[in-house]
Amino acid sequence: MRDPYKVLGVKQDAGADEIKAAWRKLAKSAHPDHNLGDPTASERFAEIGHAYETLKDPQKRSRYDQIARMAEAKGQSQEQTIMQQRQAAREAAERARAARANAEKIMEELARANARKAAASAASAQHNATSETPEDVVERIFGVKSGRTQQQDQAAATETAAQHAEKQQEANAAAAEETHAEEELLATGTSPAGPRSTFGLLGSLVRRFTGGNVQEKPPEKTPEVAAEATVTLDDMLKSRWITVPLSDGREARFQATTDIANGQVLHLKGQGLKLQGMLRGDVAITVHLSTDGRFTLDGSDVRTMLPVTIENAVLGCETTVEGLNGPVKLIVPAWSGSDQIVRIPGEGLPDGNGGKGDLVVELRLMLWEKPDDKVTDLMRSMREGLFL
Repeated sequence: MRDPYKVLGVKQDAGADEIKAAWRKLAKSAHPDHNLGDPTASERFAEIGHAYETLKDPQKRSRYDQIARMAEAKGQSQEQTIMQQRQAAREAAERARAARANAEKIMEELARANARKAAASAASAQHNATSETPEDVVERIFGVKSGRTQQQDQAAATETAAQHAEKQQEANAAAAEETHAEEELLATGTSPAGPRSTFGLLGSLVRRFTGGNVQEKPPEKTPEVAAEATVTLDDMLKSRWITVPLSDGREARFQATTDIANGQVLHLKGQGLKLQGMLRGDVAITVHLSTDGRFTLDGSDVRTMLPVTIENAVLGCETTVEGLNGPVKLIVPAWSGSDQIVRIPGEGLPDGNGGKGDLVVELRLMLWEKPDDKVTDLMRSMREGLFL
């Protein structure tokens, strides 16, 4: 459907009189009778009428405005999500480069420490005074103490050069893997091994010497997806599950309950979009309540009609009316006129504040199925002023 404001050529804050005047002007000029040679006249005339039907009704107009705002917000959210992904990829690449540089620095320091330890092994008297352990390297670079005891330091100092060489080979292999991950991250925004942290290599080195853990920032959440659903009173009373189609071809589900209000927005956790490197988002569903032939809705109030004969309207009576949960007793006051309203408290829908609305009964006068001569004479005498 085209924007009804654009169809009528009015602004979104236009008043009812301005909208009506614009409709009359356009409808007159686009009427098929005045455009017999234009095959599109009927279509344009129908479009103008449909736009006016939408904007003249405050509820329809409000609903359209709400849908338009959600659609605009959805478009902005999708654009923002792409920008966030690109920014996250750039930041992750920077972190990967920093991690690689720190890892290379550690490898160089470890190599120098191993060389010093090998030289110190020839002079055992000066070994303890001059050697620098791998734990000292990590502490000097990062300011993190390994928490080892003196006995553990001495045991670490007795490791052979072959063991250190093996560890260095493992670190080099990890650095090569991290380089590949960095290149893949710059190209696609994701790691080939899955959602691995760009500080994985650096964290493994620190944990190897200190036993500590590196805290990782949790991934961001995908923005909400907007959708709409129509729920009937029967759905609410029977607590049916409602299926809502989404824009990406999937479906979301929620249970209709009697505490759902017309126009309420339900937030379904974890049923939205799933993008690479981000947590699955939510779905925001705007609920529209639909009535059946027995009832109409007025907020949390439920409206229905009750036919009443003339004698019961004049004399009053006690009867029953169909409610949401079955028959409800009702007293018709004496001298009740047609369209008179009788309220039954607490027989409507939940109002969201712990209470319930009312069952609003509109009285409708009706005649007997067959004419009655006495009543006919009485009405004639009352109309003509002849009192027998």
